[in-house]
Amino acid sequence: MVREYHKWYSSPLGREMELLVFGHAGLPVLVFPTSGGRFYEFEDRRMIAALAGKIDSGQLQIFCVDSVDMESWYNRQVAPRWRIARHMQYEDYLLNEVVPLVRLKNGDPHLVALGCSFGGYHAVNIALRHPDTFTGMLSMSGAFDLERFLGGYYDQDCYYNLPTHYLPNLSNPWYFERFARNSYVLATGWDDQCLGQNQNLDRILSSKNIPHKLYVWDTYNSHDWPTWERMIQEYL
Repeated sequence: MVREYHKWYSSPLGREMELLVFGHAGLPVLVFPTSGGRFYEFEDRRMIAALAGKIDSGQLQIFCVDSVDMESWYNRQVAPRWRIARHMQYEDYLLNEVVPLVRLKNGDPHLVALGCSFGGYHAVNIALRHPDTFTGMLSMSGAFDLERFLGGYYDQDCYYNLPTHYLPNLSNPWYFERFARNSYVLATGWDDQCLGQNQNLDRILSSKNIPHKLYVWDTYNSHDWPTWERMIQEYL
């Protein structure tokens, strides 16, 4: 399997960022780690191994990015305004540094965002905010109730980075034209701690007539890697 390690200084973030690329061709998939996870998490948790057949055959090319969650949402040492600002810098890094790398290495016009748990939030948020860049998303056990990270603080940047807040009021046809072309999947489990959050997002997406699928698995310990491994084999 082709495996590449990349590291460079990110101007938006003001520090070096690392990522891993697996595969040589196929559908490009941008993978977000779980809360505070690192770019090598997907490999360490054997998720790459679970997709090895599709990667080796040129069906998938996986780009595993690092997170800055501990500098943004989870950083209790700074004011909430700085937390959301750091998240916006992270999005800048993704859109203006990582996506160009994907386009350089892969000619497929599609791009899927993928994540588990808090990574599921990142996948959903960036895919819905930028449906022209990301043509699909797969969220497994996604966590979407992020107000608790803001300590009561709320501004326009918070609003536009909480899908359960901005989606109900969204009316711009530009977004809906692109949503209709894309593919959105939410996967969770009956005992998942984030089940209610996924059902709520499902209701909002349905109310806006945004095509998507919600899959609720009948399995134990669904908010964990063994279930997510089976989910990616099923939906990716």
